[in-house]
Amino acid sequence: MNVSRIAIAGGVAASAVVLLAGPASAHVSVQPQGPAAKGGYATVNFKVPNERDDASTVKLEVNFPTDHPLASVSPQPVAGWKIDVTKSKLAKPLDVHGKKINEAVSKVTWTAEGDGIKAGFFQQFPLSVGQLPEDADQLVFKALQTYSNKEVVRWIEEPAEGGEEPANPAPVLALTAPAEDAHGAAADDKADDKADHAEKAGKATAATESASSSNSDSTARALGIVGIVVGVAGVAFGLLAGRRRSA
Repeated sequence: MNVSRIAIAGGVAASAVVLLAGPASAHVSVQPQGPAAKGGYATVNFKVPNERDDASTVKLEVNFPTDHPLASVSPQPVAGWKIDVTKSKLAKPLDVHGKKINEAVSKVTWTAEGDGIKAGFFQQFPLSVGQLPEDADQLVFKALQTYSNKEVVRWIEEPAEGGEEPANPAPVLALTAPAEDAHGAAADDKADDKADHAEKAGKATAATESASSSNSDSTARALGIVGIVVGVAGVAFGLLAGRRRSA
C-alpha cells in the first residue's frame, strides 16, 4: 500500500513539473512558409503565444539584424492590430539588382487595437522579407513582448552553438541552400541556354532564307534564258516566213 501511494505521489509530482515547464518553454519564434533560401525571398511568421493568465499580449516589437540588413520587408495586415515599420540609414549601402539601397527596415511593431492575445491563445504576424543573405546560415531577430499589465518580456538572448537554450531566446530564422531560380546561378545557365538556342534558331532561319533566295534567283535566271530562246526562235521563224512569201 505504501509503495502504491509513493508511486502515485511521484506521478502527480512529475505531472506538475511537466505542466509548469510547458508554459515556460513557449516563446516568440519565427518560421518560414516554405523554404527560406539564401539569396532569395521568403514569407515568415512570427508566432507569439500568450504566457500570462492574468494579462493579454498587446504589443510586439521585432528588431531586424544590422549585420545582414534586409532591403525589402512587407508586413501582411493583421485584423485588430496596427503596424508600424521603422527604417534606418545604413552605414554601408546595399547593392540590390544593380541599385544602391541606403536605408532598410530596422524594426516592425504590432500594437493591438482591441484586447490583443488573450490567455491560452497565440497570434501569427506574417512578413515578406528579402533579399536573404548568401553568406549566413541564420538570421537572429530580437523581439519584445508587452502585456496589458505593462510587463515587457525581452526575447533577445542568442542561443549558443551546442549549448542549452537560454531563458529568453531570440527568434532565429534558419536559412537553406540557395534555390535554383531567378536569383541563382542555375538561372544564368538557363538564360545562356536560351540565348544559344535563339542564336541557333536565328542562324537556321537565315540559312533557310538564303536557300530560298538562291532558289528564287536560279528560277528567275532559267525563265530569262527560256524567254531569250523563245524570242530568237520567233525572230528566225518570221524571217523564214518572209523569204518564202518573196519566193
